[in-house]
Order: sequence, then C-alpha cells, then structure tokens
Amino acid sequence: MAGQQFQYDDSGNTFFYFLTSFVGLIVIPATYYLWPRDQNAEQLRLKSLRRVHGRCLWYRLRLMKSQQSFVPTLKKAALLFGWAVFLLLAYKVSKLDREYQEYNPYEVLNLDPGATLSEIKKQYHALSLKHHPDRGAIFLLLTSTSTREMNYGNPDGQGATSFGIALPAWIVDQKNSMLVLLVYGLAFMVILPVVVGTWWYRSIRYSGDQILINTTQLFMHFMYKTPNMNMKRLTMVLTAAFEFDPRSNKEATIRPTDNVEVPQLIRELGNINVKKKEPPFCYPYSLKARVLLLSHLARMDVSEELEEDQRFVVRKSPALLQEMINVGCQLTMMANSRGGTRFHAPRLVTIENCMKLTQMTVQGLQESKSPLLQLPHFEEEHLRYCISKKYKVRTLQDLVSLKDSDRRSMLRFLGEEKYDEVMGVLGSFPHITMETKLQVLDDEDSHNITAGSIVTVTVTLTRKKSHVFCFDLKQGDANKSKTKVWQNKSKGAKKTAKSKRKKLTKKKAPPAPAKTKQANGSVTGNVKEDDDVSDKGSESDEAEVNKDSHSERDEDSDKHSDTEVDEIAGDDEEEWEALQQSIQRRERALLETKSKVTHPVYSLYFPEEKQEWWWLYIADRRDQTLVSMPYHVCTLKDTEEVELKFPAPSKTGNFQYSVILRSDSYLGLDQIKPLKLEVHEAKAMLDNHPQWDIPDTEEEDEEQEDSDGIEESEDEDEDD
Repeated sequence: MAGQQFQYDDSGNTFFYFLTSFVGLIVIPATYYLWPRDQNAEQLRLKSLRRVHGRCLWYRLRLMKSQQSFVPTLKKAALLFGWAVFLLLAYKVSKLDREYQEYNPYEVLNLDPGATLSEIKKQYHALSLKHHPDRGAIFLLLTSTSTREMNYGNPDGQGATSFGIALPAWIVDQKNSMLVLLVYGLAFMVILPVVVGTWWYRSIRYSGDQILINTTQLFMHFMYKTPNMNMKRLTMVLTAAFEFDPRSNKEATIRPTDNVEVPQLIRELGNINVKKKEPPFCYPYSLKARVLLLSHLARMDVSEELEEDQRFVVRKSPALLQEMINVGCQLTMMANSRGGTRFHAPRLVTIENCMKLTQMTVQGLQESKSPLLQLPHFEEEHLRYCISKKYKVRTLQDLVSLKDSDRRSMLRFLGEEKYDEVMGVLGSFPHITMETKLQVLDDEDSHNITAGSIVTVTVTLTRKKSHVFCFDLKQGDANKSKTKVWQNKSKGAKKTAKSKRKKLTKKKAPPAPAKTKQANGSVTGNVKEDDDVSDKGSESDEAEVNKDSHSERDEDSDKHSDTEVDEIAGDDEEEWEALQQSIQRRERALLETKSKVTHPVYSLYFPEEKQEWWWLYIADRRDQTLVSMPYHVCTLKDTEEVELKFPAPSKTGNFQYSVILRSDSYLGLDQIKPLKLEVHEAKAMLDNHPQWDIPDTEEEDEEQEDSDGIEESEDEDEDD
C-alpha cells in the first residue's frame, strides 16, 4: 500500500535552502534599517551651519562625535559580512544537483510517449543488442498495457510518498537527542522569557514620552500641593525627578568626588535651600542635579568630571519640563470638570514658569539676565553700551529695529568679523506673524458666539527671519509718509465729492418753488377757471409723480431684496466652502505625519541639537487661568495652522482673553495678542419646529394614495 515517509537530509543539500532563506530574511531588512546614512550629506549640512552655529556647544560636540565614532564602520562591516554569507549560500545552492528526477521509461528507450507496443518491442530489442543487461544497462519492457497505465515514475511501480525535511540527520540522531533538547530548552524556556520579561518590565516604567511613571506622579503631587509655584520651587521639583536618581536610571551617576566638588559649587552659587529637609529635595541626587542646573544657568565653569553629569541633567530638562506642563494641563482639566470645588488647579504663572525655565535651560541664562546675552561675543560689561540713554536697546526687537549706522556705532566694541557673526546669528532668529480667526463651527451663524458654545480660534503662524523683519520695519517707516500723502489725496477727493453733491442739490432745488407757485395760482391775478384748471393739472401731476415715485421705490426695494438674497446665498456658499476646506485640512493632518525637524536653535551652552518648537494657548490674564490647553507646535517650518478650542463662558457679556505664543528655545521672542469675546444668549430650543408641521391636506392625500393602492392590488388579485 502507498504510504508516507519522512526523510531527513543526510547529505545536507536541502539544509542549504533553509539556511539561505533564513540568512536572507535577516540581512535584507537589517540593511534597510541599519545601514548608516550618507555621512557626506551630514557633513555638508554641518558645513552649511558652521557660519551661524559654529560656536554652539552642540555643534562642536557633533563634530567631535562624527570624527571619533567607529559605529558606522562596524555596522557596514557586519552588514557586508552578512551579504557575503548570503551570496555564498546562494551560489552553493545554485551548484547543487537535483537528487530527485522523475523516472520516464520512454526517455530511456528514446521514444515518444504515444509509441505503440510494436515500436516499444522493436526499440527494446535494438537497444538490448547494444547495451546488454549484464553490463549495467537497465531497461523496462512495456509489454503489458497495465504497466504503461500505472506509471508512477518508478520502475518498481507505486511507492511511498517521500517528504524531505531541511534539517541535518545528526539533529534527530538518538545519540545527540539530549544535547538538542538542552539547547531547545535553554533557548525557548530560559533566554526568550528573560529577554521578553526584561523588555516588558522596563517599558512599563516609562510613559509614552519616555518619562518615568514615578516622575510623572511626583510632578502631579507637588503641582497639586503648590498651585502657585515660583521659579526657585519649580527648579527644586524639576531636579527631584527620578531620571537623575542612579537607582532608577543607569545613566545618572554619583561619583566619590561629588562630596568635594558639589559643596564648592554650593558656596559659589549662594542660597539654594540646602538645609531644606523635605524629601526628595534633601536627597544627594536631587541636590547634585539642582546644583548642576543652577551652575549651567549661571554659566559657571565646572570640572571635567562634573561637566559630563551637567550635560546629562541639561539634556534631560526640556523633556521633563514638557511633562510638567502636561501634568499642569491635566490638573486644570480635572478642576474644570469638577467646577473648581475642593480641587486646586495650577495657576497660569506656574505653567508659564515651566515654559520660561525651558527657555533659560536651552540658552543657559538666568531669569534676570538680558536676552541680548543669547548672542555671541556679548558679555555683561557690554550691555552698558546698549542700555545707554542714546540707544535704549534692551531686547532683541530693539536691536533689530535700529538703523544700521546706529547699530554699528553701538557695537563698536566688536570687530568687523565679530559684528558680521552677530548679524548672521541675529538673522537666523525667528520672527513669527500670528493671525487669528474666531468662529463657532457646526453652527448656522458661525460668527455669533452664544453661552456654552464651543469656540474655535484658528491661528495661522508664519515664520520669518529677523532680517526680513528688519526690512519690513524699514519699509513701514518709509510707507508712513506715503500713506499720509495718499490720505490727503483721499480727503481732497472726499471734499470734492461732497461739493459736487451740494452743487447738484442746489441746481435741483429751483423747480420745487415753481411748482408751488403754480399750485398757489392766485399770485398773478388770473381767472378762477384758470386757477381751477391749474389746480387740477397740478393735482394730476402730483398723482403721477407719486405713482412714479412709488413704482420706483418698489423696484428699488425689489432690487435691494434680490441683492440681499444673493449676498446671503453667497455668504452661505462661502461658509460652506470654508467648512469643507477646514474638514479636508483636518483629514489631511490626521493622515500625514509631518517632520519635527524645523530649524536648528542657536544655543551657546546646550549640549545637543535642538529644534525650534513653540507653545500656543489662550489664557485669561486677569484671572490667571488657562482658557485652552497649550498646543505644542513642533512642525512650524514656514507656515502652520492651529485650531484652539474652548467652551464659551456660561454668562453673557464681553470677555478679554489673550492668545499667547511662547518659544521653548529663545528668550524675548514671546508674543501676546488680545482676543475679544462677545457672548450672547443661546437661542431657545423650539418644541414644534415648522418642518414637522404637516398640513391636514397632505395627510389626507397620503391616506387617499394608500387606499387607492390597496384597491388596485385587490382588483389585480381578482383578475388573476
């Protein structure tokens, strides 16, 4: 009987097929994901940034890393070795002979499959004389019809079905069974569970933003405990994060030399609340991180050992501050949902201090320092030239708005090369124009804000460079005089138009008294009949004039109503098109993923490359509360459109809010734009809407149609 037979590969040929496929499945995806990117492109990018960012710490560290790094070379060598093994196996497989070939007796006899029995006998007889069976030749005599029909590819007839397994025979050999079981058990019962468990227990300790869950809980505790948090308290909470604790993060380190160097920095910094016994602020890791962060803000020099730890603390701080902002927003939303009763939401000043501390960390500046110190070659002693009575330059905007001659005169302490470098850096600083549009989506009247409605503020952000902003300022100064001349012309034109209107009215005025004189009639002493005739004529004329005036008024009113209808229809179409466009924009924004690489930040003391990101939110400055949650704009390269939504106040009246744009990298570039909100009463809901009022005649017509349909169906049944 036919059966099944499993055979292992004793020769090892089939195993090469399996091995080639396995190596290919590893090498091809690994090459796509792990092959080092073009180093020349990175070098060219760094070369293009050298003129502006050449003095930045992150730029110098990147150059040193690219020169000393051997990781790309090792990756290339490993991948090339993998490809060499794959190609060698593929070549080996291509040279393997086919071990299994189908047995065809017609091919042995050199005959066609449709040969007759006589032809087969004749050919067999001829070949048997040439190749005798004793000399090793094998022939099958197809003398019976059943033998020809039962051709199973084997001269012995039907055999067992054979399956080849691409594993060497020594794996299933009884002598090696214990060794194979030991390897399988070690791989699948020890190594695999340990790897998966280690990955799982490490991943559950972090949030989606790669922040420790314990750190998030710590921030939530202290922000709830201290809703109004000043900068000093905020720094203490930030440096108490578990990312700086060596027990929770292996990147953090505690060195034996910290017992000597950290107290020395504390004495140089002054009062930093060392004696505070509140945990975890009194722990050694928290105190060290606080000292290193404050020394970074003060731009103090530290030892080489502490410099590495300081870079780690500074590099982690922006992400931790962003997590603090997210925690503050969550607490604010929880307080709003509970009506603010028995739940203390963080004050607006706390969240804005987090944003300000991020700017200070990136630029390495204290809160009280001038934003001009963000520029290269600017020191404390140079600020006296800027804040003098002659120039009064205190901000970056003041420096940009100066005339070139005054700017050169003020910065005369810089040489020509240094001045050009400062101007190049200043030209790379961003200038953002902000346009706002207020509306209520999904409402009949999108511009009417009612109590409790969801208000949408669409903010369009456009990024420009400072030299463009400078050019705009100059053009604005030049255009002021032009606009004055143009305004004078318009005033003159208005005056001439008014004088023309007055002249026309004066010319039209005389016919009126003439008509009145004719109507009075008795002035010239004519006959009564003439007077009567003139009276009748004047009355008829007045009637005709009145008819004409009424008809003209009706026509004018009809035209006016038509134009109003057209305008309303046009406005509806425009609103509908705008709504459709906004929906399409939202769908595209959900589907496409924009790159968070915008523009590199100029930061002299930040240890890694930072991109320009922004916070955009709406706040009530008077009540010190958030109206809309801060939106982190991470994709502003040229233009970005952001929608901020918030519920309108439940009370009617006028409200004054502020749309605030804050940088997370630069000091002194924040913008505040007022937002006026006029809230009306909500429309009353109609119990009986006219669209549901169906007249009785329509109901009777529908009943009549139903009855006619029933009668017609009965007549058809009778006919059938």
